[in-house]
Amino acid sequence: MAAACAGMEPAAPSSPAPAPAAPSPPSPSSSSPSSPSPPAAAPGSAELVCAQGRNLKAVLCQRCGSRVLLPGAATFARRELLLPAMKKKAVAAAAASGGDVVREHWLVRDMFSFENVGFTRDVGNVKFLVCADCEAGPIGWHCLDDKDSFYVALERVAHE
Repeated sequence: MAAACAGMEPAAPSSPAPAPAAPSPPSPSSSSPSSPSPPAAAPGSAELVCAQGRNLKAVLCQRCGSRVLLPGAATFARRELLLPAMKKKAVAAAAASGGDVVREHWLVRDMFSFENVGFTRDVGNVKFLVCADCEAGPIGWHCLDDKDSFYVALERVAHE
C-alpha cells in the first residue's frame, strides 16, 4: 500500500511512528505503560505538543486565520513528505512543479476531526489538504491507500 504513495516521499520512506530501534524515552508521568511514547518534538515545536503528544493549541490557516483543528485533535508525528510549494492558483499553474520536504506534522486519524479543511482532486494516489475558506495550501497530505491518516505540516499552519 505505501508503495503507491512512495512517489510523494523522499527515497528513504519513514513511518509516522518512531523507529523501534530508537524509541523515545518513557515519560515519568506516563499514565499507560503499554502505549508507545509519542515522538519527541523538535525544540521549535515543543511548546505546541502536550505530554501525550497531542496539539496544545488550535491550528489555523496562515493566510486567513481560519481554524483548521481544535486543541487536542491531532497527534505530533515525524514523517518526511514532499509537498508542493504554497502558491496562488494562477502562479502555481504557470510555475514549474517544485516543493518542500516537510518533516513535522499533526497526524489526524479521522477526517471529521477537522474544523475547516478542503481536499484537492486526486493527484495520483494522494489528495492535498487546503484551507477551505481561502484555499491556501497545500497545508497537508492524505494518501488514499490509508483512509485513517491525514498529515498537516506544522510549518504550513499557524497556532493559537
